[in-house]
Amino acid sequence: MAFLDLSKLEKTFGTNRVVKDFNLGIDKGEFVSLLGPSGCGKTTVLRMVAGFETPTSGSISIDGQDVTDQRTNQRAIGMMFQAYALFPNMTVADNVAFGLAVKGVPKAERTARVTEMLQLIGLPDLGSRFPFQLSGGQQQRVALARALAPSPRVLLLDEPLSALDAKVRVSLRNEIREIQRELGITTIFVTPDQEEAMSVSDRIVVMNGGIAEQAGAPFEIYNNPRTRFVAGFVGTLNMFSATVEAPESGLLTLAGQSLTLTKTAIAARKGDTVTLALRPEAIQLGRAEGRDFVLPATIEEVHFLGSVIRIKARVAGTVVALDTFNRPDQPPPPVGSSAEISFAADDVILLPE
Repeated sequence: MAFLDLSKLEKTFGTNRVVKDFNLGIDKGEFVSLLGPSGCGKTTVLRMVAGFETPTSGSISIDGQDVTDQRTNQRAIGMMFQAYALFPNMTVADNVAFGLAVKGVPKAERTARVTEMLQLIGLPDLGSRFPFQLSGGQQQRVALARALAPSPRVLLLDEPLSALDAKVRVSLRNEIREIQRELGITTIFVTPDQEEAMSVSDRIVVMNGGIAEQAGAPFEIYNNPRTRFVAGFVGTLNMFSATVEAPESGLLTLAGQSLTLTKTAIAARKGDTVTLALRPEAIQLGRAEGRDFVLPATIEEVHFLGSVIRIKARVAGTVVALDTFNRPDQPPPPVGSSAEISFAADDVILLPE
């Protein structure tokens, strides 16, 4: 049995079913992200795990113990919020010690634990400061230390990085992941940011409309999406319409050319229209070895992004995005010029209808 088990969770507010038949098992020490757009139900799932919301139906168990009806303070949960939620009238040390004080931990033990936590988050000399004297990144580190100080069984992170600037956000998410690995604490991370989820998670649960559409490792979610929503939400996607010629052999017609899918069965009939998808990195500008399908294109946009150049080209009536590495000896093609794109049949994703 999973260390944290969410079984058939449902949550209804009035007539609005916010979470629908949600099932998830998380192993001890695993880092799982709930990823999806605003309103998809991910924060509601987190709040049910924390005990802030009571499930309409379903159950929650931690380490084999049913906690569905337990109060928040009985669950041994640590939570880190989006808006820091530090007590402004308390020092950093007192903020970190707050949960320990509530539990009645002796002062000497609290002091030792606070010292340990401040060392862990890299702020060993800032215990006497107040929150207003800290940067946003430092405040969020203190919030993390406060959540971890009572040694919770599960750590819940509710979009904790969204209020920070981009550079601090990247640095802090990596620090959170390193600390989580060091402590081996079971963690759920809620985020609408696919890059955040992909970079730190052992597994990702992609949610849409209260439903878990797909759960899996970042590599699996990105490369083998099971639904059209997952394919479009995770990463940039180029889509083409193709006509089925021979479903049993994977033969299609795309832009007047024949294309055989080698790794995907086609659940359609001859003459049906299906949707194919390609990631930008799967498309090569020009002909290339191993890219067995070539289409004429017209360059419409060129965006220089440093190490990568994002090119948008019109192909068979569709604008597609492709990425190429920056090479000082090879400038990108000018806008309006004719070109060719190529890709391998193995890189094509057949989207479910």
